[in-house]
Amino acid sequence: MMAIDSKTLHSKLKEFFGFDSFKGDQERIITHLVAGNDAFVLMPTGGGKSLCYQLPALVMEGTAIVISPLIALMKNQVDAIRGFVAENDGIAHFLNSSLSKSQINEVREDLLSGVTKLLYVAPESLTKQENIDILKEIRISFYAVDEAHCISEWGHDFRPEYRRIREIIDGIGAAPVIALTATATPKVQSDILKSLGIQDAKVFKSSFNRTNLYYEVRDKSDPKRDIIKFIKQNPGKSGIIYCLSRKKVEELAELLNVNGIKALPYHAGLDAKTRAENQDKFLMEEIDVIVATIAFGMGIDKPDVRFVIHYDIPKSLEGYYQETGRAGRDGGEGKCIAFYSYKDIVKLEKFMQGKPVSEQEIGKQLLLETVAYAESNQCRRKLLMNYFGEDYTQENCGACDNCLNPKRQFDGQEEMSLIIELVESMPEHFKLEHLANILAGQSNAMIKSYEHDKLELFGAGKDHSFRFWCDVIHQGMVMHFLEKDIESYGLIYVTELGRKFNAAPYRIMLTEERQFAEGVDDDDEGGAGAKVGGGGGDQVLLSMLKKLRSDMSARLKLQPWIIFGDPALEDMSISYPVTYDELKTCQGVGEGKAKKFGKEFLDLISRYVEENEIERPDDFVVKSVVNSSTANKVFIIQGIDRKLPLEDIAGAKGLEMEELLSEIETIVASGTRLDLDYYISQTVDDDVVDEIYSYFKEEAQSDSLPDAMADLGQDYDEFEVRLVRLKFLCEVAN
Repeated sequence: MMAIDSKTLHSKLKEFFGFDSFKGDQERIITHLVAGNDAFVLMPTGGGKSLCYQLPALVMEGTAIVISPLIALMKNQVDAIRGFVAENDGIAHFLNSSLSKSQINEVREDLLSGVTKLLYVAPESLTKQENIDILKEIRISFYAVDEAHCISEWGHDFRPEYRRIREIIDGIGAAPVIALTATATPKVQSDILKSLGIQDAKVFKSSFNRTNLYYEVRDKSDPKRDIIKFIKQNPGKSGIIYCLSRKKVEELAELLNVNGIKALPYHAGLDAKTRAENQDKFLMEEIDVIVATIAFGMGIDKPDVRFVIHYDIPKSLEGYYQETGRAGRDGGEGKCIAFYSYKDIVKLEKFMQGKPVSEQEIGKQLLLETVAYAESNQCRRKLLMNYFGEDYTQENCGACDNCLNPKRQFDGQEEMSLIIELVESMPEHFKLEHLANILAGQSNAMIKSYEHDKLELFGAGKDHSFRFWCDVIHQGMVMHFLEKDIESYGLIYVTELGRKFNAAPYRIMLTEERQFAEGVDDDDEGGAGAKVGGGGGDQVLLSMLKKLRSDMSARLKLQPWIIFGDPALEDMSISYPVTYDELKTCQGVGEGKAKKFGKEFLDLISRYVEENEIERPDDFVVKSVVNSSTANKVFIIQGIDRKLPLEDIAGAKGLEMEELLSEIETIVASGTRLDLDYYISQTVDDDVVDEIYSYFKEEAQSDSLPDAMADLGQDYDEFEVRLVRLKFLCEVAN
């Protein structure tokens, strides 16, 4: 191999890339590779990994083969290289499934003529015999395996094709190998070196600390409103928003545009042309925000991304770290905000069902690490760096929500022991919510059916709330004292570590009052049963609003939540609504509720604002997307007014009954009263109607469907519960 001195490397660095000096370990890595040696580079996003193979490729003889799973990144980097070496477009090419036959022929000609110095190849393309044959005919300077964590089953984006890379390299012809990744735990690092057959490679490891990034985890109570408000407070800044599903990507991108934010979707379901166009518009700053799926790695190389928002929590910390790493690559501001709720974790667990057992086990452990990160009260920077095998010794990083707003802690050894004793005392396993109800002393139909209200430990923790015990059980799972059996629908059992702890308890610090919303359904945000929670409002006003609600509750003989839920009161304490239109923007307040219960609350808030000379915040109203379902809603309301069978209404609009019921719930949640008695009387026994109705009127703490199903037990059909809940909401709450 050729030897290139430092002076020449600096000269080429300036000539091709315009930089006067190398960053971090770049020069050492490049010198090592140019000398013909294998290398393993672990460098956080923004550290300059790409230069470590781009510059050597330009100065060495032959063509460098860059194996990358990210089609978007290939195009992006090829464009960048062509920009550096303006007189020769053939200097860099990519070879993947997005190319036409004529484009593939052009790549082949440039390779054979020796013009191309960098060839980006998708791992799937590398396995095709026609591509292997052409690569055998050219001189290869080295192989660069980008996103090398894809080799490991313990990596966040495992790809089986990556396991074959060594075998294919041996088939094409030996040359030095450089493996690069931004995210790899010690276990993943070991897998990479072993699979690529480069155990003797020199390891270049940079710090995982991105000092310019701010990390925050927010309660997922009203994420759309939060996101729109955040972006409007950061006008003109570039950002990426990650979602779990393609549908949510499309919906959110449309919602942002309706609210005056220039955004486009980006996911694997779009055709290649649309993806490329959307990416280019983001890079060229024609739009400010890209909304993308977590599952589809974008790899957009844009240095001035100022925020990365995770609408849904990722399934692994590696994925989270890599995705947040796309913020502030130029060393400038980078805000990383993730929305978290228990419901997202349940969704991710469901996605694992049906996969091989080993894959499920790995997935569960990776997910638990993410839960631990989200729910922890420790410095987020310390947690992330520790996960990747690096110590962060500062007590307060000053750039994460936990360090800026420390959470209170308590010694939870007694509480943890109580949970473990309860689980161990019962011959069968039960879900988290069931266990929390037992300890909090909250009886329901299911607890009565198992006679768990007669257990010695029933009510043993009644000094604390149901949600408190849910939190402690969650933290017990994070600490591996407890496990949730996904195959058995989330039943909780005690681990060996939990038994050892219970035999000899020791001081464990648990987070106090770190409560998260259950989360919002993708298809039913803000609809009936959505659990939401806020905070941070005017506490004096909030206590006055709660006192008013309590007085009205006694006077009207209705449970407090039926009048207004806590999230609604919390919103009122933040936004100080003084008109019905303003009141309707609060969480869980539709037009019906506002008119039925709102006057006394508006009068109280108006007096409070005037007496305390409060300057009310500027109006912030999120505009809704008008969609095709508006016509459906009108048709449904008219059909129910005409007392048509719900099956006929669903059939006329091509809806499943589940879909129709969701539409009706949305209509009722917005404040519209519907009379469903004609249908309910024909389909549900009168006794069942009375029992479910009484539950919502006398026992329920909210209109939550999951809570109702858990409390009422397995004797009640969910469809019947939903129908009677609608009847109750229309007759009482609206």
